[in-house]
Amino acid sequence: MAKAASKPPKKPDKKSVKTDKPEKLDKRALERFKKLLLKEREQLFGDVKQMHESSKEMGQNGIQDIGDEAANIYNRHILLTLNENDRLRLKEIDEALDRIKTSTFGTCDECDGPIGLQRLEVKPVAKYCVACQAKLEKEKI
Repeated sequence: MAKAASKPPKKPDKKSVKTDKPEKLDKRALERFKKLLLKEREQLFGDVKQMHESSKEMGQNGIQDIGDEAANIYNRHILLTLNENDRLRLKEIDEALDRIKTSTFGTCDECDGPIGLQRLEVKPVAKYCVACQAKLEKEKI
């Protein structure tokens, strides 16, 4: 059997090729990120307030044995840890909102290059482009 001549692979159309070039953030995108960050900020404030109220209420429901007291202490510790994580997240959100105000949102703090739109979609509080973030993480190791 004769083998049919295979055609060379077709080159991709330039329009369909995805480049790594970051997209420019327009006013609509900035407004969308601002709304997203403000919504998350509001939600975190509600969560922090609710956790604070829950930690106050722990242990105030009558007589407790030593096991209940230990469980309440552990639960308070977990709530305080979560609370600290929420405070750090609020700080990141506030910094991102400040960058929107100062027109530096989407600009890498390390190289002053643009942070890709895809990265900002995943992590709107990102301060570094992917390359600089990877470089900083390698330096930590």
